[in-house]
Amino acid sequence: MDNEKRMIPIIQVGNVLLSPDILTRNFCCDLKACKGQCCVEGDAGAPVTLDEVAAIENCLETVWPDLSASAQTVVDKQGVAYTDSEGDLVTSIVNGRDCVFTCYDSNGTCLCALEKAYRSGETRFCKPISCALYPIREKKLSGGLIGLNYNEWTVCRDAVTLGNQLGLPIYKFLKGPLVRRFGQEWYDELEATATALLEI
Repeated sequence: MDNEKRMIPIIQVGNVLLSPDILTRNFCCDLKACKGQCCVEGDAGAPVTLDEVAAIENCLETVWPDLSASAQTVVDKQGVAYTDSEGDLVTSIVNGRDCVFTCYDSNGTCLCALEKAYRSGETRFCKPISCALYPIREKKLSGGLIGLNYNEWTVCRDAVTLGNQLGLPIYKFLKGPLVRRFGQEWYDELEATATALLEI
């Protein structure tokens, strides 16, 4: 039976509740096809923690030359992050949409200036965990619980197509970021839970 047609309940691993879509839906970023639209679409920046804001500020001098003049102006005026209409701390944006840390390669593909600097060995901070975990979105719940949901977005249709071609479920595609956020032991339990559920 196709995994997407299975009736799988909400999964709990430790204090984390996961939408079944994270186990049953396929996804794999296809940067060549989408050109990094997720960094320039939408009406708010990426969610960040106070610790991440401090880390980003420490990287600012290194990534500054890669930022557009408009982005530099925004950062000068309001900093690397702001509180959005929902009360969440998010990265600053330009013209109501582009993350200030967007930059472009010679093919017009949008890249993250923070990740670019990290991959070249210039900094130790890669990018906010909310960016690394996308298309998973994290939400704090009552009782110390954390909710993880799949955020389906039309700009990521190429990622869905590629994920389906590869048969790569979201939780496997995002193994690295999930381990970074919750730890290897937690991920191992998630993987064992997923295997057991999908074999039923």
